[in-house]
Amino acid sequence: MLNPNRPEPEFLKSLLEPLLEDFQYWFGRSRSLLETESIPFLGVEGQAQLLRRVQQAIEEVNTAKMLFQATGSQVGLEMEVLVTWHKLLTECWQVAMRFRTERSASPELGK
Repeated sequence: MLNPNRPEPEFLKSLLEPLLEDFQYWFGRSRSLLETESIPFLGVEGQAQLLRRVQQAIEEVNTAKMLFQATGSQVGLEMEVLVTWHKLLTECWQVAMRFRTERSASPELGK
């Protein structure tokens, strides 16, 4: 008998698949920024810690996406996991915005 509390695979696919792709994209951009730029207001250790957290999240998202695909879209994610990823992305976006703002205000930093 079907579990009435379990969402349909097509519903999960239409919701979760694009969400996982967005997480992959934005975490990838964040990783690129953290690997290629020196972000003075974070400090060397702060930047390294944020990069480690982003790399861990990338691994988690990739694993979730592989499981999702391997099970025919029948695996969901705990909301707690999605919230954690979203908070990390929000932190990364704030860092990127501040970095770009400070760099544009101080042209010698962009060199």
